[in-house]
Amino acid sequence: MSSPHLAVRTTSASSSDADLHLARGADLLHRHGDLAGARACFERAYHLAHAAGEPELLAAAALGEGGLWVHERRRAADAARVVEHQEFALAQLDPSSPVALRLRVRLAAEAAYRSGDPGAVLALVDQIRRRGDPHAVAHALSLAHHCLLGPQHAPARLALAEELLRVAARTHRPGDVLIGLLWRAVDLFLSGNRHADRGYAELVDAERSHPHAAAHYVIMAIRVMLSIRAGRLSDAEELALACLRCGDAAGDEDATGWYGAHLFAIRWYQGRAAEAGVGVAEIAGSPMLSAVDHAFVAAQAVASAVAGDRRQARGALARLCGRDLGGLPRSSSWLPALCGVVETAALLGERDTAARAYRLLRPFGHLPAMGSLAIVCFGSVEQVLGVAALTIGDPDLAVAHLRCAVAQNEALGHWPAVAFAKARLAQALAVRGDPGDEASCERLAAESAAEAAAMGIALPRVPSGSAAPPPIRGAECTRQGRRWRIAVNGRFALVDDSVGLRYLATLIANPGVDVPALQLAASGGSPRRQAPAGAPQQVLDQQAITQYRTRLQGLREQIEQIEQAEALGSADRADLLRSEAEWLVDELQAQTGLGGRPRQFADDGERARIAVGKAIRRALRRVAAADPVIGAELRDAVQTGMLCCYRPRYQSQPSNPPHPPGDLRR
Repeated sequence: MSSPHLAVRTTSASSSDADLHLARGADLLHRHGDLAGARACFERAYHLAHAAGEPELLAAAALGEGGLWVHERRRAADAARVVEHQEFALAQLDPSSPVALRLRVRLAAEAAYRSGDPGAVLALVDQIRRRGDPHAVAHALSLAHHCLLGPQHAPARLALAEELLRVAARTHRPGDVLIGLLWRAVDLFLSGNRHADRGYAELVDAERSHPHAAAHYVIMAIRVMLSIRAGRLSDAEELALACLRCGDAAGDEDATGWYGAHLFAIRWYQGRAAEAGVGVAEIAGSPMLSAVDHAFVAAQAVASAVAGDRRQARGALARLCGRDLGGLPRSSSWLPALCGVVETAALLGERDTAARAYRLLRPFGHLPAMGSLAIVCFGSVEQVLGVAALTIGDPDLAVAHLRCAVAQNEALGHWPAVAFAKARLAQALAVRGDPGDEASCERLAAESAAEAAAMGIALPRVPSGSAAPPPIRGAECTRQGRRWRIAVNGRFALVDDSVGLRYLATLIANPGVDVPALQLAASGGSPRRQAPAGAPQQVLDQQAITQYRTRLQGLREQIEQIEQAEALGSADRADLLRSEAEWLVDELQAQTGLGGRPRQFADDGERARIAVGKAIRRALRRVAAADPVIGAELRDAVQTGMLCCYRPRYQSQPSNPPHPPGDLRR
């Protein structure tokens, strides 16, 4: 069919070249999963078909430009160009032709992905089914499936994946089988199905037999998620980097976003979410992020709240809530986004926000909180509901949800989430304070601490809105020569001195007090040099530094002479000299930086936050190596960020807990 809108120029060479590029593009896309290579071929074919005046070739090329997935083109200009090509090609065709129907499905799927309303695309799928072309049906089913990734569509989504597998038996294209298996595996993970691992194993085996770059990238991303679930965070971080490279090689626009999601999940369970703040903020503002993805804004809110930057946290939370939190698109990233809302609300004490998020999440308590194509998992939604209930002051409801969360996380094999759920269940029991709760609280706290220590994770802090009671026990940290003696609940450990240990000692000596990282860094963590909050930090001038170093060298020479002489009574003299030498080392480390220059931390809070956080985490690892139980206790109680604090564990319940805003159980 010709059209006045398409300049007809019957050039056989152009038609032939367009055919060749179309065939090459289809092979790269469906057989090899090379998204970038296929994209280039289809774009070239489009221009050649346009020059040749071939409507059918033009339509096929425009269809191929859309790619394998929905919303492959992320930049607004690129996406608009492809849609314009598809609409232009559609206008040249007989509306009843097969390729016209496929173009309409593609355009409807792109619109449905953004709007969240799949009605139009599902109606077109029905029309294509009636036509009976298996290739068209396979294409339509995959596009429609991609529009149903929100948690509300779980049953319909799995039915489409199963149908795609049946249709793939008639297309005889390995790529269709792979995509069917991929969607099925993703669906099983997203629904928390007990056979998800089997579906994933079948997908892996099929991709090994027929290598497919796009499918392999999803396989790699799910593998990172499974490593995090298993508590192998170091392995997961290495796999995440390999996964990023795999995504880049396949030309997948999700590569950077998925890598950011992997790293944030790893840092969350390591207790280092604050470190991810800059990265997630950059991704949240990236044009390469999916148009309906708000999870990175939620991650930014969490990272800022953990770092103690309440203004940034509140700003990110306000962006998410808008006029109504219920208006947030229920896309594949909706559950992780709501998780971030609840965690931020807990840290900020935003009880109304926590209550609103609870009501939105309540129908999905049976699901795992997973994002995108099952590439990240934060455990059972029941755990998020428990945190929300604890935040608004309903410990009975929190206990019920968190008990379910422990069981569901165990069923998922998500061991970091199990430890988190147990720790928060212990907190909820402590706040509730019913008969028998104290013993259960102690047992769960010990279990979660031991499990966290074994995996190298950091347990979450008590939510600020949970009206936690005063601490009844805390650590003690005292200097003993070149070591520190750290005692907790009758246990003690001896740990070699370090700058981080001195920071830790300062925090432990001031439980519940927020100490600016800048202040710790400027003092070197020495308690005896700790200045009042807001006071200017004194630094040694160059002359004093030189005098300190000269005296230190002299002391070391005297100590060496005494040790060589081994004279009677020399041990006491050597100990006195060592004490003075250690004091001088402390002062020099506190007041000098790189190259021995006087330390300058004024107006450099971000550098101080990073340096102090790293030093404290190194110290906590040393403590955990000496005694895992004490290490776990301190990891659970120590907060780093712009403000650092030691908050010991809590046990009993306040006499009158606050009444929650509304009845969450309705």
